[in-house]
Amino acid sequence: MGSTVFDSVLFRDMFGTAEMRAVFSDEALVGRYLEVEAALARAQARCGVVPKDAAAAIDTASRSIVIDYDKLRHETEIVGYPILPLVHQLAAAAGDAGGFVHWGATTQDIMDTANVLQIRAALAIVARDLRDLRGILADLARKYRDTPMAGRTHLQQALPVTFGYKAAVWLSSIDRHIERLDQALPRILLGEFAGAAGTLASVGDGGLAMQTLFCEELDLHQPAITWHVARDGIAESVTLLGLITGTLGKIATDVMMMSASEFGEVSEPFVPGRGASSTMPQKRNPISSELMLAAAKAVRQHVAAMLDGMIHDFERATGPWHLEWVSLPESFLLTASSLANAKFMLAGLVVHEQRMRKNLDLTHGLIVAEAVMMAAAPKLGRQHAHDMVYDACRKAIEGGGQLADILAGVPEIVDALGSVAAIRRHCDPANYLGLSGQMVDRALQISAGKPAAT
Repeated sequence: MGSTVFDSVLFRDMFGTAEMRAVFSDEALVGRYLEVEAALARAQARCGVVPKDAAAAIDTASRSIVIDYDKLRHETEIVGYPILPLVHQLAAAAGDAGGFVHWGATTQDIMDTANVLQIRAALAIVARDLRDLRGILADLARKYRDTPMAGRTHLQQALPVTFGYKAAVWLSSIDRHIERLDQALPRILLGEFAGAAGTLASVGDGGLAMQTLFCEELDLHQPAITWHVARDGIAESVTLLGLITGTLGKIATDVMMMSASEFGEVSEPFVPGRGASSTMPQKRNPISSELMLAAAKAVRQHVAAMLDGMIHDFERATGPWHLEWVSLPESFLLTASSLANAKFMLAGLVVHEQRMRKNLDLTHGLIVAEAVMMAAAPKLGRQHAHDMVYDACRKAIEGGGQLADILAGVPEIVDALGSVAAIRRHCDPANYLGLSGQMVDRALQISAGKPAAT
């Protein structure tokens, strides 16, 4: 049985996904170590440093070896790292070629490169899910382009917006994350083969050529110089996950608040029993959003740890490196969970348009006081128009009347707008949506990779 939410039978699919767990499982990690060792042997055979038949034997052994995990765990606890114990098992499996295993490499070469291979696989999952989410949000923005609702600032109704506008704002963030991920890959996907102090002294003059071939074997970028203690690429990958989950946490917060009984503007998809209470039969809690918010908070802590872990001492760190062993897999698992919940929740989001319209009327027209003020300003002057509308708002708040009715009794306002009908038209929130629709169109065009209209 598991002891954390990541390996718990009860919670693991709430804080991760099976697909992402497979990337970071022990078996997958050891498999990456073996993949790196085999790639090193093949590269060195291409350089003429390792006999070709020895490299072939090492490669075959790396694919067919049956790992003794109990022995590997026990020896890892003694050594402090898994590579030396693993090299012993691989060398034995390779027979006479075993003497060429791990030639000129150091433990961190293998572990760093294996981690980069894991990150590449994990980021491919994240990129796919982000693109799926982009499509879902684009559909929401398009469908609800002109659906008016209350825009809120400081938790109070401010001005009308549309739900499509809100979804397009979410979409724009996801678009930027996709762009960030694509731009970050060349900085993150670096191979590492540099030897004990990073100088390749163990392999001599041909070391950089050997490093080039090693990176080619794994389809990774060759670094400008050793990055054993320059951890910005690894930290960037987790920081990127912090940005992604931060956006998902913002979306989750909006959905949770809009799902509150007092708002009632959206509901998460209905699944029998999901979000149910053990004592209150009426409850339908926004579970997906809650998990998305929890993931954002947890990944944020890992971002801080990774930034702290960048501070390595000299040419090999005495501890900060180990932080990555904790933060890297957990951050990807939490991000995968958050993306999966976002896709499920937003694809099936129930939008209550009538309740959005009803909520717009809660302030009896006060939400569009600015609309009346700006319409009257050309004739009355902005400040005078502001003062007159402000006085009408005060009367509406104190007396509970409709703003349009109060303004209709102010001759200067009627004259400035031209008629009582014009006052009522300006007091309709649906007529004061600004450029919400055009902004949605622009965001959709940019998201689709098309030139945006100006």
